[in-house]
Amino acid sequence: MDKTTNGYHISFFKPTTPQARYNRNMVLWLVLIWVIAIFGFQLLLKLVEKPTPEAAYIKFQRAWPQVERGDASDKELAELGQATLSVLGKIMLSDDDKTVLTDGLSYSVYQLTPDSLKGELVAMIREFEQKRESIDNISNPDYIAAKMKLSDELSPVLNLSSLDIRSKILPLEIKSVGIEDLKEGTKTNLPKVMKKYLIHNQSFLTNFKFLGFPFHYFYTAVFLLILFVGLCLLYCILTDRVNAKLNIAD
Repeated sequence: MDKTTNGYHISFFKPTTPQARYNRNMVLWLVLIWVIAIFGFQLLLKLVEKPTPEAAYIKFQRAWPQVERGDASDKELAELGQATLSVLGKIMLSDDDKTVLTDGLSYSVYQLTPDSLKGELVAMIREFEQKRESIDNISNPDYIAAKMKLSDELSPVLNLSSLDIRSKILPLEIKSVGIEDLKEGTKTNLPKVMKKYLIHNQSFLTNFKFLGFPFHYFYTAVFLLILFVGLCLLYCILTDRVNAKLNIAD
């Protein structure tokens, strides 16, 4: 078919009428605004962000050199255990990272326990592990009681109060196997794992709160949706105006 003689052929990018040209230009401008609003903000976030460590990472950095040398004080060992628990409480952890963190936590609790009670500590953790493996429902009363008992026994070792959420997960994360020594793999990888989960890129765009939300979250999750609806409404209004200007009726 000869397209040059087809009166119904319409090209968005090669308009032949004033209305079609106006429509193309308007759509391109609105798309450009939308692209700048999305990717411009992401670029701005990248430009102004700075790596910011959590308080747990600062404590870990302070304690780790002494722990690695084997001459850490009780305070430094407790800070190691608290810092590893802070990461273990996060939802998204790889299995390898969790193994390293668990090893660091278990080692710190074992080292903080008096020599005369170390055997009792291992037996207590092992007993809870066996209880945990034997149940098929975590609402089992005996399991809950055993978990609370172990939490009450171990939390004071790490200077955790009963109100500290980390005391609730402590029984679930500590392991009895290999608790006596810090594995070489843990020595190598624990600093990397802590850095991975406890240092975040932040800026005034992420720290500033707007309507109760961090601004970058509000902008991405709420404002961009409102902007999209607004651009659609603007397209309709401008289309009506140009139709009226060109005397085009429905």
